[in-house]
Amino acid sequence: MTYQNLLVELFVEELPPKALKKLGEAFANGLASQLRAQGLTSADSVVTPFASPRRLAAHITHVAAKAADKAVQQKLMPVSVGLDANGLATPALLKKLQVLGADVSDPVFAVAALRKAPDGKAEALFFESLVNGATLDVGLQQALQVALAQLPIPKVMSYQLETDCELPGWSSVNFVRPAHGLVALHGSTVVPVKVLGLTSGRSTQGHRFEALKSPVVLADADCYAQTLLDDGAVIASFSNRRFAIVQQLAQAAERLGPGYEVLMDEALLDEVTALVERPNVLTCAFEDQFLEVPQECLILTMKANQKYFPMVDSHGKLTAKFLVVSNISPADASAVVGGNERVVRPRLSDAKFFFDQDRKKSLESRVAGLDKVVYHNKLGTQGERTQRVRVIAKAIASQLGNVALVAQADQAAQLAKTDLLTDMVGEFPELQGIMGGYYARHDGLSEDVAQAIEDHYKPRFAGDTLPRNATGFVVALADKLETLVGMFGIGNLPTGDKDPFALRRHALGMIRMLIEKDLPLELHATVMGALPAFGDKITDASAALVDFVYDRLAGSLREQGFSTLEVDAVLALRPQRLGDVPKRLAAVRAFAALPEAPALAAANKRISNILKKADGAAIADAHVSELLLQEDAEIALYAAMKNITPRARAQFEAGDYAASLQTLAALRSPVDAFFEGVMVNADAMDLRLNRLGLLKTLFDAMNRVADLSRLAA
Repeated sequence: MTYQNLLVELFVEELPPKALKKLGEAFANGLASQLRAQGLTSADSVVTPFASPRRLAAHITHVAAKAADKAVQQKLMPVSVGLDANGLATPALLKKLQVLGADVSDPVFAVAALRKAPDGKAEALFFESLVNGATLDVGLQQALQVALAQLPIPKVMSYQLETDCELPGWSSVNFVRPAHGLVALHGSTVVPVKVLGLTSGRSTQGHRFEALKSPVVLADADCYAQTLLDDGAVIASFSNRRFAIVQQLAQAAERLGPGYEVLMDEALLDEVTALVERPNVLTCAFEDQFLEVPQECLILTMKANQKYFPMVDSHGKLTAKFLVVSNISPADASAVVGGNERVVRPRLSDAKFFFDQDRKKSLESRVAGLDKVVYHNKLGTQGERTQRVRVIAKAIASQLGNVALVAQADQAAQLAKTDLLTDMVGEFPELQGIMGGYYARHDGLSEDVAQAIEDHYKPRFAGDTLPRNATGFVVALADKLETLVGMFGIGNLPTGDKDPFALRRHALGMIRMLIEKDLPLELHATVMGALPAFGDKITDASAALVDFVYDRLAGSLREQGFSTLEVDAVLALRPQRLGDVPKRLAAVRAFAALPEAPALAAANKRISNILKKADGAAIADAHVSELLLQEDAEIALYAAMKNITPRARAQFEAGDYAASLQTLAALRSPVDAFFEGVMVNADAMDLRLNRLGLLKTLFDAMNRVADLSRLAA
């Protein structure tokens, strides 16, 4: 079978930039998977996606003009149904063969062509035929339709196509954007396919303004990228275009001098890459007076509204220079530079105006206004929410035993949400908290309180930093607890992929703070401590919330590389100090590497099963009497436990979990000997209860760090 490379391009109007990268990859991979399913590609076929603002394309190597014919075997029916007593075909068999297109003019010959084979307890008749492989024009037609139908289109639009002149009128088409051209080349041959009212050819369009030729004619599938670049002034590859932007940004910064660095935002890079076909980076500037505004405001407006790349100095402070990625490359770029500088100036002026106006009112004077802002119809206003956060924050600070911290946390919690009423946050909601910190400093509040107000939303996302000081930690934890306890208390829980109040993120943020700060706060007690702040607005859903937190913790730990067995072993005990969890996991991993671990884990599982079947009251009152120890193995085990478990307990209480488990590993031999030589369920009740007491004592001693039975295969 001979192969050639395939190129398919769909030329469209400007695609949504935030979705372009996914659309390009989905289009290419969808085509390739459909062709592969039809046997039209080889095992070493390579797929290269292309995506620019006005095109989706795919280059696929080793594509056949026709798939290989394939032998197909189909089960018909049991022999007893298909053949009569004389071995001749029954009417049912002949009818089935006719449906399959087999020649039944000679029934004896038709039966002879069938194959008998065992099928369970009986024999069945199988029909073997040769199915012709799909041709590329048919296979690509199907692949295109399926690939387009499966595109992750954010929003479909409808547009109309003029129908064939013989049938005047219009037909409606649904796609992400109106499509205007289709290219399908197998080597140098056009593959005749139709989609979205378009018929395939070898011509496309280049850059809207700078193409050297129109249309751009493609000689074959392999010249696509180069021809588009040479004749169409388009870098078709999304990744190549993105790399070119990164290079040009770095070069522009280097030309300005060593004191300049570009803020390389990955999401912004992807979006700008999706906005241009041939990037040209230009350097612009704004007036120094705007640098009086907090740099977060300026950076946000330049990135979010204008798609510009801000520049900072070596200390991370914003400069008046910024970079623009243009889609045109004029000989004199002054008009483009001037236009971008003129466009950004009103945005920065607005930010300066908002900042100046906001500082005319203190944060404290805005507190009363929170009573007019609805938070949730079942949980009241932002003012009520603020009061709950204050109560929870004071309770947490008191538990940490710091009187000064209680006062600071209360003040920060009272003012944390007031920046929601400022003009700046009204225009840029992403700056909530950040602007509160700036306004707190302007009001003369302490740096601890200002930082706490700024940090109380942290961590906002995976990998975000934690609050910088104890006050910020207390308020951030209280804020997340208020959201979680309140939403669980009114039954507003996340379902599937829907989590409108970001409860999963809040839970993970709380987990991170409790683990990484390693403060003496117990999970269940901390959750219960938040309940009184709500009065009768909610029901007690603390048990469900604690389960939810442990589920989030388990998922997070598995993502960090811990095995399911390790995570289950540690979290089975529901450790209340989450700061202990990493140490317990490390201890379990070290224990699992010991040669004694498999046997002890298996023994723990056996003990667990024995205790589950035993009388609950007897186990609750478990104890060991040395006078009732009769067998040598149980005497030896008890002696070993008296020697080893006190040391292991001391190590556990000192927080040295790894040493505690390693000390307990010495019990392997006496435990093995016990199970080999002692009958636990003895006929004599006193002996049985004593042996169950021995096992219960052993089980409790061995499972302080983790449930070791979970490590058993």
